Amino acid sequence: MFLDTALLIVAAFGAGVLNTIAGGGTFLTFPALVFTGVPPVIANATSSVAVFPGYLGGAIGFRQELAQMNRAQLLRLSAITLAGGLCGALLLMISSNAAFSVVVPFLLLGATLAFLFGDQIRSFAAAHSRGVTPQGAVGLFAVSLYGGYFNGGLGILLLALFSLWGMSNIHQMNGLKSGLSFLLTAISVVVFAAAGLVSWPQAIVMMLASTAGGYLGAPLARRLPKAVIRAIVGLIGFGMTAVFTARLFA
Repeated sequence: MFLDTALLIVAAFGAGVLNTIAGGGTFLTFPALVFTGVPPVIANATSSVAVFPGYLGGAIGFRQELAQMNRAQLLRLSAITLAGGLCGALLLMISSNAAFSVVVPFLLLGATLAFLFGDQIRSFAAAHSRGVTPQGAVGLFAVSLYGGYFNGGLGILLLALFSLWGMSNIHQMNGLKSGLSFLLTAISVVVFAAAGLVSWPQAIVMMLASTAGGYLGAPLARRLPKAVIRAIVGLIGFGMTAVFTARLFA
C-alpha cells in the first residue's frame, strides 16, 4: 500500500512538471494508476481528475491574452468544447475495461506521435489555415470528444487546430488551450464523479502532487533544452505504449 501511494505521488508530481514544461503528464498518471490495480476505465477518469488543477492555473496565467479575444467567440468555443467533452466522457462511461484496454495502446501511440511531431503538425496547420469556420467548429468538437474520452496529447491537438484557424499569437493560443482544456476536463470530472468512476483517495493525493510538480516545474522548464524534453516524453510515451500492448497478449 505504501509503495503504491509513493508511486502515485511520484507519477503525479512528474506529470505536473511535464505538463508545465511541455505536456504529456497523462503518460505518467494513467499507467501508474493501472499498475497499482485500478481498472483501466476508472484509472483514465481518475487520471483526468489528477491533472485537472493545472489547467486553471495556465488559463489564469494567460488571462490578459484571453481578455483580448472576442467575448462572443470565446463563449461559442467554450460551448463547443463542453459539448464535445461531455460526449467523450459519456463514451468512456459505456466503455468496458476490456474494450478500453484494447484502445489504450493506440491512444498512447497517437498522443506520443502528436507530441513528438507537434511543431510539424502546427506548421502544416498554419500553412493551411482557413480562419474560424463551421469546419473549425467540427474540428474543435472532434478534439474535445477525444479529450473527454482520453486526455493524452490534448494540448498538442488544440494548438494544431488553432494554427489551422489562422491564430499566430502563441501566448494567446496557450491561454485558449488552457482555458478550453479546463472546461473540457471540468465537464468530464463532473460526469466521471456522478458515475462513480473516480477513485477519490488516489485522485486527491495525485491532485496535490501534480499541483506541486506544476509549480516547481516552471523554473525547470526554463533550463531544460527542448530536445531533452522531447526525448523524455517520447521515451515515456513509447515505453507505455509497449507495456500496454504487451498486457493485451499476457
